[in-house]
Amino acid sequence: MLLAVLSWFCSSLLLSVSGGKLPEAEVQTEVLYRPFLCHRKSKYGDILLVHHEGYFENGTLFHSSRNEGDKQPVWFTLGIKEAIKGWDKGLQDMCSGEKRKLVIPPALAYGKEGKGKIPPESTLTFIIEVLEIRNGPRSHESFQEMDLNDDWRLSKQEVKEYLRKEFERHGYPPNDTLHENMVADIFAKEDKNKDGFISSREFTYKHDEL
Repeated sequence: MLLAVLSWFCSSLLLSVSGGKLPEAEVQTEVLYRPFLCHRKSKYGDILLVHHEGYFENGTLFHSSRNEGDKQPVWFTLGIKEAIKGWDKGLQDMCSGEKRKLVIPPALAYGKEGKGKIPPESTLTFIIEVLEIRNGPRSHESFQEMDLNDDWRLSKQEVKEYLRKEFERHGYPPNDTLHENMVADIFAKEDKNKDGFISSREFTYKHDEL
């Protein structure tokens, strides 16, 4: 679904004492499980459905999607800073069904400020399982699926209908208010010329973050 409309921008710039850039921090990645058959691998712009657990350096669990909230996996779009930068880096080239362990330094997580229960300068470990990989909102395939009347532009009703079908496909109840809010966010970001439609070029144009 089009969760690219939700974004949390987490970025860090590391400077040396002399003012030059230091090499960017890296994510330590360990494959815990990979299925024998892999029909596609995740890439920037794809939408991933994931279950995840987060741990502090001392091994304390601070979040589990399986045990908290609605206990459902979450969707997010890879590569647009919708999640922390360490996820964008560490979840590339994954197969559906694959599980990885990511050790993410503060510069690629919540940095010097922290967030909520995450203290500043925290190195975090995530166990992440990718359950499904779908074409992201920047793909031509997604545009064609949404463009119900084949006029090469998307109306608000077409986007809303796509969201409704996606919710149904994944077993979620319809939620008109949520869908309307998501459509409003999508058009605010994607309808560059404010004509009330998202053209194929506006939709598939590769922004810098992708």
